[in-house]
Amino acid sequence: MNSILDTLKTFFKSIRFILFIVIMVVGILPVSLLKIYAVNMYRTAQIDNRQEKIYNMAYMIKNLIISTDYLNNSTSETVSVELEQLTSIYSGRIVIVDSSYTIIKDTYVVDEKKTCISENVLRCFDGEEIVDYDSENNNINIALLVTGNEDNDRGVIFFNFTTADIEENIVELNSILNGVLLVVFVILIGIALLFAGLFARPFKRMELEISSIKTGNFDEKITSTGYTEVVKIGDSFNHMLERLEELDASRQEFVSDVSHELKTPITSIKVLADSLLTQEDVPAEVYREFFADIVEEIDRENQIITDLLNLVKMDKKSDSLVITSVDINELVERVLKRLKPIAAEKNIELVLESFRPVVAEVDEVKLTMIVSNLVENAIKYNVMDGWVRVSLNADLKYFYVKIQDSGIGIPEESQKKIFERFYRVDKARSRETGGTGLGLAITNNAVLIHNGEIKLHSVEGEGTTFTVRIPLARPKK
Repeated sequence: MNSILDTLKTFFKSIRFILFIVIMVVGILPVSLLKIYAVNMYRTAQIDNRQEKIYNMAYMIKNLIISTDYLNNSTSETVSVELEQLTSIYSGRIVIVDSSYTIIKDTYVVDEKKTCISENVLRCFDGEEIVDYDSENNNINIALLVTGNEDNDRGVIFFNFTTADIEENIVELNSILNGVLLVVFVILIGIALLFAGLFARPFKRMELEISSIKTGNFDEKITSTGYTEVVKIGDSFNHMLERLEELDASRQEFVSDVSHELKTPITSIKVLADSLLTQEDVPAEVYREFFADIVEEIDRENQIITDLLNLVKMDKKSDSLVITSVDINELVERVLKRLKPIAAEKNIELVLESFRPVVAEVDEVKLTMIVSNLVENAIKYNVMDGWVRVSLNADLKYFYVKIQDSGIGIPEESQKKIFERFYRVDKARSRETGGTGLGLAITNNAVLIHNGEIKLHSVEGEGTTFTVRIPLARPKK
């Protein structure tokens, strides 16, 4: 019980923990992904918007340069003002190169009158328009070809603007969103704890009920309400408790019965022996009669002890079968031959029907015990002038032994318990016939360790049929 309770406690804690983690993941993951998506979308939109504005203004300046013939006369005040305004607004740099690759205007002034022959200059003179964003350095770069009326009246205008202010805004936005995420995280912790507690409430109630049962209050039952899983666990546990109560009651009854059974022969032997000791000049006939009674009581005691030892042997998991190839027809015939004198006492007809020769890989001793117990029960619990029919048949995988009798039958309410150890249908009659309630339990165990199956069909007052099915060959390991 302690191990079961500990296991369930661990299970309940695991359920709560898993539910907590699931709620946190389901809550935090989408919010985190949404935050990342929002920041990236904001960055892309801001950069695209900035790039579009600079590109439009670059075209306006390009047209202004053409209209003022700035390439040949770089003294236009209008162009200078536009250049200064653009670089001031967006924190950038504008460079103008003429057809001789000379820088005629640099808003930073540092490179004016210098020669500039770069890849971008050559590409622009070849008629290519350059518009790109350098994400590594956070710069927007635009290069446009400027052409005048004359063939040699050409130049290139470069625009280089930083997006550092956008990145600063993104850092600030990240800080705000992280704060929001922290608030959401705290709220989710509360929700997760609440739902985990609500979800685990039926399990907690079950844990308390099991703790109550642990103290020995077996009358308590698990409340089978709540989730389907809780109901199933509760029903299974209640069924287990019922089985434990039945087994405990059966064991107590067995201890009482066996104590009585073991004590009765000893008491009888003592009474008989005391009678002989207290009498003088006892006739030899009386001695023989008393000793015969003593031998009968000793045989009865021996039968009880033998059944107990057989049960213990069957319970040993390490018990190994002694498998040999056995002629089943011959084995059944030997059993019936040995039991014929017992059947003759009640004028019971023993009939064997063998449909085909059967050879199987079995433990001969245990199979003999199976057939003996079933046939002997069929004789003991039969009526005078009755019959017992034993049939043997086989298919490709199994052989079948069926034992039918015309006896008293087994009540329907007892049929489910008939293979339980220590269970006896009629205790008074069992004592008369020498039964201990262990025979069918031993038989059932012997069938099971052969990987077989035993079935019962009985009608009270009409008779009983036991059918045993056992594989012809042992599975190879």
